[in-house]
Order: sequence, then structure tokens, then C-alpha cells
Amino acid sequence: MFDWIFAFFHLFLLLGAVLYAFFSLFKGNYLRFIVIIVLLTIYYFLVLHKAVKKEIERKREKKS
Repeated sequence: MFDWIFAFFHLFLLLGAVLYAFFSLFKGNYLRFIVIIVLLTIYYFLVLHKAVKKEIERKREKKS
């Protein structure tokens, strides 16, 4: 149960950060948009990428 709460909490935080980045872009603050997107990309590759690849592989094995 805690894993689901943790996952959804972080999902909503990430979506909020992406929405804030695009809101900044539409307001004309290009530098803030670029910084947020770059930091989210770095976060994805440092923290999430390995887990995402594992989950994709797990689902592929489950289908076979």
C-alpha cells in the first residue's frame, strides 16, 4: 500500500513540475522552462530510467 502512495505522490509532483515548466514557458520565462526541463531530464536518467527499463522488461516477460 505504501508503495502505491509513494508512486502516486511522486507522479503528481513530477506532473506538477512539468506543468509549472510549461506555464513558465507560456508566461515568457524561457530560462526557467529550460532549467526545469533539464533538471527533470537529469532526474529521470539518474533515478527513474533503470526502474522503467526493469518494469518494461518484466511486462515483456510476463506476456510471453
